[in-house]
Amino acid sequence: MSDIKKIKDEYLVKIRNNNNFDNLNQIRSELFGKNGIIALEFKKISSLSSDDRKNFASNLNLIKNELQNELNKVFKELDFKELNSKLQNEKLDITLPERNFNQGKIHPVSQVIDEISSIFSEIGFSIEEGPDVENEYNNFTALNTPDNHPARDMHDTFYLDEKKNYLLRTHTSPVQVRTMLKGKPPFKIIAPGRTYRSDSDQTHAPMFHQVEGLHIDKNINMGHLKGCLNYFIKEFFEVKKIKMRFRPSHFPFTEPSAEVDIGYEIKDGKIVIGEGDKWLEILGCGMVHPNVLENVKVDPKKYQGYAFGIGIDRLGMLKYGINDLRAFFETDYRWLNHFGFDPLDVPSSYRGLSR
Repeated sequence: MSDIKKIKDEYLVKIRNNNNFDNLNQIRSELFGKNGIIALEFKKISSLSSDDRKNFASNLNLIKNELQNELNKVFKELDFKELNSKLQNEKLDITLPERNFNQGKIHPVSQVIDEISSIFSEIGFSIEEGPDVENEYNNFTALNTPDNHPARDMHDTFYLDEKKNYLLRTHTSPVQVRTMLKGKPPFKIIAPGRTYRSDSDQTHAPMFHQVEGLHIDKNINMGHLKGCLNYFIKEFFEVKKIKMRFRPSHFPFTEPSAEVDIGYEIKDGKIVIGEGDKWLEILGCGMVHPNVLENVKVDPKKYQGYAFGIGIDRLGMLKYGINDLRAFFETDYRWLNHFGFDPLDVPSSYRGLSR
């Protein structure tokens, strides 16, 4: 028995003085391996007398457990030291600044629509919307467009069926038709949205944006139309004075009809809206044709009104110095980052439309 106690004392010293995993694993193998010291000691039991056998086995188990516990204790201490060392050497500094965050920008078309909506809503206009896919009646017939009008040709209009019953709307005027058919006068609305025509160059695109305006009530005349447009143009371009002229024109849905030009001048290579000896066409307008009112079940003898149509993209190009319409739809991040707007900067007349 003295031999096993001597082995115990020897290995306890070895275990306690070791701080290396490899050495400890070697000690474990020497003590508890298949042919280790403890296993060899247990084999001696068979050669002992029955009286000594019980005491020897009991003491041997106590020594075995003591050595195992000590070995496990040292292993845990080494694990803890290694973990602390890693935490010290591999710690994450959570005070470092976060990565740069790129904030998106509002597209100029969306910005201009918001600006237009803000201006007209402050003088009593409501905003109406309609589908991009329209029927022929709402897009042409209800608006007094003759069957032989060039706008009905396939090279101008995107038809969706062979019978030409359905199409991509060529203007947002069908929204005016839908609004008048489902309600009763007076009407005072604007209808911004996408429109489609078979055309594409530097100043035209097959898909573009328009806003149509409509005001129907008793005793409405051209004076109201001129006053409304004069107010809108000054507010939109943020100028105190504006030169404006109405040129006689022809549209099937208005009579009389006019195209509106505004004065401008060139300063430092840029267009300056307001004063000047040059003229720039900006929109079409007129008094709503009696036939249109009859088609939407409004009595033209009792009600009159005006309508106008403005190219939203064109307004944006003029106001913000964009010289190519196609750039609006090319999804170039650099272009949008330059011409885009702060998403939290909502346009309004009292705060300023385009800061």
